[in-house]
Amino acid sequence: MSESSIKAGSRDLSDANWLEIVRQQVGSLRFGVVEIIVHDSRVTQIEKTERLRLDKPATDTRPSRTD
Repeated sequence: MSESSIKAGSRDLSDANWLEIVRQQVGSLRFGVVEIIVHDSRVTQIEKTERLRLDKPATDTRPSRTD
């Protein structure tokens, strides 16, 4: 799991810009969450948490046990 955060101090989150940043963050995710933090009616931070899913193989190739 990885997490990144964009704050107003590191990037200019103007009204037109924050929406594009959110689009980019969502577009780069396969599984995860994009969270928008608002303070005094302004977007001040955008956080992305990405999850890595390890799916089970379609067929089990391990030898079966016989007792």
